[in-house]
Amino acid sequence: MQRRSFEEALSLILKEDPRFPADAYFFLRQALDATIRSLNKPDHGPGRHVSGRELLEGIRQFALQEFGPITLTVLKTWGITRTEDFGDIVFNLVNKGVLGKTEEDRHEDFAAGYDFRAAFEVPFLPASARTAAAEPTTPLERKKRPRRRTQSNA
Repeated sequence: MQRRSFEEALSLILKEDPRFPADAYFFLRQALDATIRSLNKPDHGPGRHVSGRELLEGIRQFALQEFGPITLTVLKTWGITRTEDFGDIVFNLVNKGVLGKTEEDRHEDFAAGYDFRAAFEVPFLPASARTAAAEPTTPLERKKRPRRRTQSNA
């Protein structure tokens, strides 16, 4: 596959898939660079590879650092509302030859990475509200939560 400049590939992507604006792609590129630095990956070569899960965590940290309490608003403005959207952006760049991937890399690596409210809003709530926000609110969430083990008095 032919390597293209980021800007050239982005122009093609935006024509083919206009769901996300150019700013979302530039942000992802910066988040990837920050993730590579935070993981102490080499500048080039196979050791530089970042998994989908590593990238999602790097994106979360970078977004909070860059946008603080308005992170969720910025992402929503760009049409990014779930971790799968980051996967769509990554694989658009992969398909245009801007980013590489290994045989193990899958779009599914970005599925259900984290809840956006918990990842981008809760860290800025007062401590008492953070505790309440962490509690499951729906019957399904309560069902998914592991039960606490209690010692029996037998």
